This record gives sequence, C-alpha cells and structure tokens, in this order.
Amino acid sequence: MNFFLSELIGTMILTLFGCGVVANVLLEKSKGQNSGWIVITWGWGFAVAFAVYVAGKHSGAHINPAVTIGLASIGAFPWANVPVYIAGQMCGGFLGSVICYLVYKCHWAPTEDPGLKLAVFSTGPAIRCTVENFLCEFIGTACLLFILLGLGANEFSKGLNPLIVGFFIVSIGLSLGGPTGYAINPARDLGPRIAHALLPIPGKGGSDWGYAWIPVVAPICGGVAGAMLYKVIVG
Repeated sequence: MNFFLSELIGTMILTLFGCGVVANVLLEKSKGQNSGWIVITWGWGFAVAFAVYVAGKHSGAHINPAVTIGLASIGAFPWANVPVYIAGQMCGGFLGSVICYLVYKCHWAPTEDPGLKLAVFSTGPAIRCTVENFLCEFIGTACLLFILLGLGANEFSKGLNPLIVGFFIVSIGLSLGGPTGYAINPARDLGPRIAHALLPIPGKGGSDWGYAWIPVVAPICGGVAGAMLYKVIVG
C-alpha cells in the first residue's frame, strides 16, 4: 500500500466513523439522537484509533496535514513526501464524509436545522470570536503534536499505541473541544465541508466558508508550534 493510498484509507475511516457519530447524535430519528458530547468525543477517539491501526504500518498514519507538516518542520519527516500525504488525507476526508452521508441518507430531510446538518461534516464555534476560535484550535493542535511526540518516545506493548492515541483524542475533545468542536485536523474539516457543499442534502443551508479557514490554518500553525516546542524542550 503506497503512502497516498494509506493516508486516504486511514483518513476515510477517521471521517466515516467521526462524522458518523456526530450524525448519530444530531440527526432526527437516529437511534443515538441526543446522546450528547461524551458519545461524540468517544466516537472520534475510536475513529482515530482504528484509522491508525489500519494505516500505521504503511504510512505512519498521520491522517492529518497538521501532523505531517508539524513533523516535517522539525526534520522528523521528509518535506518531499508532504504533498502526497496531504493529498491522500484530503481525498480520504472527503470520501469518508460522502459515505457517512449515504449511511444517514433517510435522516437529512426530517432534520430541519441546517446547522445540525453542517455540524455532521465540519466544525463551528459555539461562540463566534475569530481570535479566540483561532487560539483554541492552535492550542489544541499544539498539544496534539507535543503529546504525540511524547507518546512516541515511550515503549508500549505491541499494538497498544493506536489505542492510546485514541484515548488522547478523547481527552482533547473532553477538555478543549467546547469552544470550536476541536477540528485539530484540516483534512477532517475541509474535506467534509467540501462534501457538504457538493452533496444534494435537502435544506442544508450554507457551508460557513467564512469560518472555514480557521480549522485549516490554526491547526497547521499549532502543529508546527507544538512540534518545535517539543524539540526545544525534549530534544
């Protein structure tokens, strides 16, 4: 499995199960409707864990442009491979959300609120404050890179690493996800947002492109900052 395909499949799994748990909680007449934020954070955590299990052996399972660029910024990943990884991640993010749309196809029309439909695909601020929203995504992704590098320096039982990473994602969501929904991943947000704009979802409303730059730019900046901070402090 080449790098592009590995990152595509890994990110597709991530967004299929991640967007899927949001759909299950938010869409009308779903079995999991109104089960809440705890279910969403655990769903995303398991989505990351199993995506890493699938793609980790073949590409390292970055499944996130912020991770790829952050690692490249400290010399831990070759810059020459960055475009291939990001292309796979963006395609995977798009495809996973399209499959999620198909799974919940009968639930879009009964759901009247267009904001809930968009939330299945992409993040949005609880309170729209540009600087604070940017800072939240920046800090969340800086923590992601810093702690991922810290985890990588430890030895765990064989096969346990992806599950630990999944628990870590749950922790980020529970602690830092309230203000913006913790995108911390441009491919997880932009790919599905594009899908939302293109898919024939009844009564879907706009895709909030005015906010869309924050979950792309802030995670990349935060990822670089977190990786560099780790390198400075730990070496």
